Amino acid sequence: MKIYGLKNCDTCRKAAKALPMAELVDIRSHPMDDQIRAAAFEVFGTALLNTRSTTWRGLDEVARAQPPLDLLTEHAALMKRPLIVTDTGDMYLGWGKDTQAALGV
Repeated sequence: MKIYGLKNCDTCRKAAKALPMAELVDIRSHPMDDQIRAAAFEVFGTALLNTRSTTWRGLDEVARAQPPLDLLTEHAALMKRPLIVTDTGDMYLGWGKDTQAALGV
């Protein structure tokens, strides 16, 4: 199981602590594979973009108009986190009660 997020993100650290068998992958230092990003976008759509982040607020209108996958490739911090990918390929976005229940935490 892999947790894609940021090592300094409190929510990602909570997920990693609750899932000790999972590997936390910092998407700033180890960019996410394009196939995983595309699969996550297929599952979650624009919910994968964190439009409440300071990174999003720092973008101009031209940048915000880019395709979401291009934005996520250029600005890793724009991804809502954590993105959890199980060994069976199931994907979960965020660390809400629904995700925790689905993962048996």
